[in-house]
Amino acid sequence: MENVIEKLKDDEEYYRGVGKNYLSNSDIGALLSNPKEFGISKPDNPNFAKGRYFHQLILEPDKAKEFQFVDCSTRTTKLYKEFVKDNELDFVLLEKEGEELRELVKTLLGNIDMFELIREPGNEYEVPAIKEIKGMMWKGKADIVHPEMLIDIKTTSKIEDFRWSAKRYNYDSQCYIYQQLFNKPLVFVVVDKTSGVIGIFRPTEEFIRGGEEKVDRAIEVYDKFFGENAESDVESYYIDEMI
Repeated sequence: MENVIEKLKDDEEYYRGVGKNYLSNSDIGALLSNPKEFGISKPDNPNFAKGRYFHQLILEPDKAKEFQFVDCSTRTTKLYKEFVKDNELDFVLLEKEGEELRELVKTLLGNIDMFELIREPGNEYEVPAIKEIKGMMWKGKADIVHPEMLIDIKTTSKIEDFRWSAKRYNYDSQCYIYQQLFNKPLVFVVVDKTSGVIGIFRPTEEFIRGGEEKVDRAIEVYDKFFGENAESDVESYYIDEMI
């Protein structure tokens, strides 16, 4: 197990290598909404890259230095298209997007309480873990393992709606899974991309219980279509609900 954990520290192994042998919270959405998409890797895109850069600025600053940017107004400009072509890239972030994210990080870490929480001397960053949960093997990679808790850093476009969007984006199942993996309570540190307002959101027992219920349902779907004794072909999947 230690060898697997060591491999999972590498993003390539975590997402496309040995990590493919484990379920993760990112699978919950597909299993519950469209099992036909389960196990299908989503192509990288600017929004994924923005999230990755934001996290790396805080958790892995050396990696953040490797990010490429192009200084132009939009992705429709000749300069942008030539840069992407010359560097054989599918896309690249704009310099103004990078600056916005750097300012957002300054806002977050400029708050003394957030700085002390995120930069606590005993913290570990980007920590992988694996564990059997409800008869299935799961993986997770914690943003921050604080001596007393797990800290997951999120951005949002409307922080006053985070309590509802958290469930929509399956942060409740993430909370349940990660607390099982690390045996520590999890809190969300959230920063609003528009206003810069910062929030700490502490999951309730009800929130976590809702996440556990999602995990239960996701496992049922997995067993039905992908388990050793799968009883149905995923191509036969359809939705049958009362409205």
